[in-house]
Amino acid sequence: RNTFKVLFYVNSSKEKNGVAPILGRITVNGQVAQFSCKQSVALSLWDAKANRAKGKGAEAQKINHALDKIKAKIIEHYGQIREREGFATAEMVRNAYQGIGNEYETLLSAFDKHNADFSRRVGKDRSKGTYQKYCIVRNHLASFIGSYYKRKDIAMKELTEDFIRQFDIYLRTELSLSPSAVWMYTVPLKMIVTRAHCDGHLHRNPFAQYHANLSVKERQFLTEEELQKLMNHSFAMMSFTQIRDMFVFGCLTGISYIDIKNLTTDNLENINGSWWIVAKRKKTNIPFRVMLLDSALKIIERYKPFRNGNRLFYLHANTYMNRVLKVIAKECGIDKPLSFHCSRHTFSTLALSKGMPIESVSKILGHTKITTTQIYAKITTEKLENDISAFGEKLEAGLASLSSPVKEKTAAIKV
Repeated sequence: RNTFKVLFYVNSSKEKNGVAPILGRITVNGQVAQFSCKQSVALSLWDAKANRAKGKGAEAQKINHALDKIKAKIIEHYGQIREREGFATAEMVRNAYQGIGNEYETLLSAFDKHNADFSRRVGKDRSKGTYQKYCIVRNHLASFIGSYYKRKDIAMKELTEDFIRQFDIYLRTELSLSPSAVWMYTVPLKMIVTRAHCDGHLHRNPFAQYHANLSVKERQFLTEEELQKLMNHSFAMMSFTQIRDMFVFGCLTGISYIDIKNLTTDNLENINGSWWIVAKRKKTNIPFRVMLLDSALKIIERYKPFRNGNRLFYLHANTYMNRVLKVIAKECGIDKPLSFHCSRHTFSTLALSKGMPIESVSKILGHTKITTTQIYAKITTEKLENDISAFGEKLEAGLASLSSPVKEKTAAIKV
């Protein structure tokens, strides 16, 4: 049997000019939690026995009306917590009334809390682009809830697996998003609900069995011949040459656009007589290091006169470079939709094709998991041919060694 009670009293110790603040007390099963009602009353008006202001004057009615509203909200929170958790404590009810932990009560408030926390980390260990993605997801969710449920928000406890499936359909049909975009927008939703479940605010994870189908696109990369063709081409425009050189630098090092843009002379280190780039990825803050090949060193030396401070290179905006790279590819006779990120794919593909272990490639790329490197990796026809040829030679040699004693024995029997 549970006991639940709400009462109000004045804090006489804070009395000033005959007026004292009103406090509230929530009692659940003998446990007590106090809170401020943000109301004050003249001591002469307060009825301690009735826990209310006495009389029918305007001031007394105003105070009593405010206290009735507070009590009604507390009773509502108590019922919701009991229904959701199966039990309630005085502190849980008080916190719910004061808005502490409110983000777990509705889906959009949870998203708002997450995005507010994330925004404070932008520029430190989180990127602005990722924050913008979360804001887009939040807006799509609000539109979906308004369109499908005709509401402004939905309680966490109302979420079912059907909710995320309908949201999936909404993204594909109403917004005409690609499968990869649907995957990108449903993952944050599932993450936030899963976190609420892990924190004990949901008894079960309604999205546990949902998995968005991600259609993996074929990653573009340059073959060794195409890279050589790109490096040897002469461009009429200096900006095209500079963008080509930055792309080639990425192909030779595997470093992403933003990390190349952030490189400084401090990232150059001479280790055992060879020059290395030692830095951390902006996206994940994971350290990476790569030894510079002669061609990459020549690019660094070529742009030394154009440095701004200690920055190694000046890079145009990524969107502009991606547009120019498509023009560059066409001019060089390369029939591929180049983007700067293709340089990273090119590095990983060529490195693996030349026999570099995938663990080393993963370390250079700054990946946290080998599986991420496997997405980048391309097994070229040349690599397959070499691997199969090497396998065939070893197999044939093994079979020959096994068959030779049998032939000798057979010959001996015939004699």
